[in-house]
Amino acid sequence: MNVGIESINLYAGPAYIPVSTIFEARGLDMERFNNLMMDNKSMGLPCEDTVTNAVNAAKPIIDQLSPEEKDRIELVITASESGLDFGKSLSTYIHDYLGLNRNCRLFELKQACYGGTAALHMAACFVASGVSPGAKALVIASDVARAAAKKTYAEVSQAVGAVAMLISDKPDILELDWGATGYYGYEVMDTCRPLPEIETGDPDLSLLSYLDCLENSFKHYAERVDEADFRETFDYLVFHTPFAGMVKGGHRKMMRDLYRLKPDLIEADFSKRVSPSLQHCVQVGNIYSATVYMALCSLLDNGDINDVKRVGIFSYGSGCSSEFYSGIVTPDSQHKIKQMNIQQQLSRRYPLNMNEYDTLLDLNLEWIFGVQNKTVNVAQFSAMYDHFFAGRNLLVLDKVTEFHREYRFS
Repeated sequence: MNVGIESINLYAGPAYIPVSTIFEARGLDMERFNNLMMDNKSMGLPCEDTVTNAVNAAKPIIDQLSPEEKDRIELVITASESGLDFGKSLSTYIHDYLGLNRNCRLFELKQACYGGTAALHMAACFVASGVSPGAKALVIASDVARAAAKKTYAEVSQAVGAVAMLISDKPDILELDWGATGYYGYEVMDTCRPLPEIETGDPDLSLLSYLDCLENSFKHYAERVDEADFRETFDYLVFHTPFAGMVKGGHRKMMRDLYRLKPDLIEADFSKRVSPSLQHCVQVGNIYSATVYMALCSLLDNGDINDVKRVGIFSYGSGCSSEFYSGIVTPDSQHKIKQMNIQQQLSRRYPLNMNEYDTLLDLNLEWIFGVQNKTVNVAQFSAMYDHFFAGRNLLVLDKVTEFHREYRFS
């Protein structure tokens, strides 16, 4: 059975700020700016959360389905490290506002930025099992940055967004190389979210863990896939992209360690096989469990997919868990994703100045995990709201009543 991603879409927030603006305002070392390889960082508004991001990513996919196809969605999995309740899953809200069939499994999972990949493979195994022939699964990775400590280098990369994927036996976007996967994980305290308003960790340790997992998950892949070669097997490579400079460092290390290539050859390979996957990422920042699939969207939007191409995909989540797997994309994959107009949506975002950005940081802190009773006051950010949401039928948070979140379409 052919199994994989039937449809995919990215939602990357309503506003952005240039990363260079944050560097200058915070007095950060501009020499480190170029190492990040980032242009912009996406920001959310107080009327948004992980549910609105998820629904706004998934709704364009659902709207393209016939009623019969929509009713075959029998599994909804959300992947997030930005949950809104210790017990209630994000998937219950999402299922409701998408109007899906009630004969459906709904749940959520967590493993930092690896969660979206765990959900994808779980959904693919459900489809491949054949226990419900023709069934589909909806996987949505959705996250928001918590209050990054100001004047740190972590602040500039942490963003908001979601990627929705429909998994089925019609893999129009990506057909999985079934069984061609390697995984690697162990306990490490590189990053964590110990409190609702805090993200913290050791960035140097996280980088080392990321590189270690890239090396060893691919090694496991190569042990399981005959004649797998990092340089020759894959027409393109897609990596989890906290920031593009981290991906470039990981690619460089693999090419040095495996092939002892000179810098100019490594750079040429990076430009050809990796760079197309980074074009959306440098405009958005790190959206955690959705980031590697934002990179996949970017590849399909920007790569030269003129024939059947094999893609190697590396997913990493702090703590840590990782996986290297592969799949096939085609010109039809590119044609289908371009219907989502992702670049157009990114271009539509509201451009923030530093005062507006700092105001949003403070307002968003009022809506973290645990809000009991509160109504959104759109007047506090009306210019941004009107620019992106007004009259566009996007889901926004309206109020919270006794912890129950209530939403409306704009």
